[in-house]
Amino acid sequence: MKKSHILAIAVIGVAIAIIISTAGDASTYVNFEQASQLASTGSSTQVHVVGQLPKDAMGNIQGLENSEDRLSFSFTLIDDASKEQKVYYNEPMPPDFTKSEKIVVIGNYQNDRFIAKKILLKCPSKYNEQKLNAGV
Repeated sequence: MKKSHILAIAVIGVAIAIIISTAGDASTYVNFEQASQLASTGSSTQVHVVGQLPKDAMGNIQGLENSEDRLSFSFTLIDDASKEQKVYYNEPMPPDFTKSEKIVVIGNYQNDRFIAKKILLKCPSKYNEQKLNAGV
């Protein structure tokens, strides 16, 4: 067998190993009900849940609670299936958290509580088209 064939087989083997190792870390998008079902089967898989913060008629966010030292906080999130769930996050509140249009929490249920390991924010100011008024 030629050396080039052996090198090609080695490169393919390394590529397959990389794909398999990254596929194991991939998480899926679910709602809170599906995440709860996964946890009840003993799965500790990290999942993505997309939702929004509940607001009252005045636009104030409800269910937001900071810890006394402000190093962690909890909040209520409404998923796409309209289920409300308290989410706990053991990090300080991200900047512009209260201005976010949609929030993605990455985590899982632990002892009937949803613990977020990471929070991703979608801020409306970055995605909305702004109309410019021409002062003529």
